[in-house]
Amino acid sequence: MSSFFFGCSITEKQCLILTLALKSNPSHLRELDLSGNKLGDSGVKNLSDLLMNTQCKLEKLHLDDCSITEKQCLILTSALKSNPSHLRELNLSWNQIKNTGVNHLCDVLKDSHCKLERLSLYHCGITDVSSLTQSLTNTKALQFLKELDLSFNMIGDSKQQLIDVLRDSNCKLR
Repeated sequence: MSSFFFGCSITEKQCLILTLALKSNPSHLRELDLSGNKLGDSGVKNLSDLLMNTQCKLEKLHLDDCSITEKQCLILTSALKSNPSHLRELNLSWNQIKNTGVNHLCDVLKDSHCKLERLSLYHCGITDVSSLTQSLTNTKALQFLKELDLSFNMIGDSKQQLIDVLRDSNCKLR
């Protein structure tokens, strides 16, 4: 089952209602797109509760342009880390997660059960990807990762190290 709520102007309260409904039977949910909605602290927390449910087998999660902050990214990645084996695609583009958010995502990538294939971090205020590079170097993540989108981030000097790590992998960097 796929659920698409792209740009529906979902409020924090509506997000609570939606996640409560999804939590009642999460085993069939494979794709969730909440892009373009301002989820707020409680929305991210409720979504994280859904993701931590061991019955949740979500494969694709799109949260681009949801005003997710660095702090909210920690809550979200903690939930993903508790149940990482099914997620294949994560889109956090157009959120200001910055370097701190990337560091939190690294904890997910380091998990031996993580099989993430696509990670989109387009225009996220990221200036340094050295922690991401290190995570990809020292884990199984590169066995699965096929696409990494860091477009429109000012990653500067750390970009070359990332390119060097990805050179012999099947991962395409944008």
